[in-house]
Amino acid sequence: RGFASRKSQVVRTTAYTHTEADHLEYGQANALGSQLQCTREYTSAAADWSRFPLGTTFRIKGSDVVYIVDDYGRALVGTDTIDIYRPCKGTMKEWGVRNVEIEILEEGSVSASREVLSSRLHYAHCRSMFDALEGHHS
Repeated sequence: RGFASRKSQVVRTTAYTHTEADHLEYGQANALGSQLQCTREYTSAAADWSRFPLGTTFRIKGSDVVYIVDDYGRALVGTDTIDIYRPCKGTMKEWGVRNVEIEILEEGSVSASREVLSSRLHYAHCRSMFDALEGHHS
C-alpha cells in the first residue's frame, strides 16, 4: 500500500515527552535537531518514517490541531503507531493510548526521510526504516 493511500485512516496513538528516560539524551530536540513543538500552529509527532515519512502532516478527526511527523522512535518501527509529543509527563499520561481516525493533510517526503536516515544506518531501527524506504519514490 502507498503511504497515504488512504487519506483517512484509523491509527493507534501513544504520547511521549522529552523528560522520559529514553529521550533525556535528546532533550527537547526532534530527529532533525530542532525543537519539539506543541503550539497552536502544530504539534510534533513521531512515527515509522517508512509508513509516515518525515513531514507527513495530519489532523485527528474532530480536532483542529495539526500534527507534523518530525521525529521517530525505535519502538515505532514496523508499526502504524504514531507517538504524539506532549510537553510534560502529566499531559503525556493523560493522552494514554488512543485509536483515532486521522486525516492526512500532506504526505511527507521519502527523499528527506532517506537523507536524514542515511547517516544513522549504524542504528538498527534507522536502517530498518531506510531499507523499507528503498522501494518507495518521492
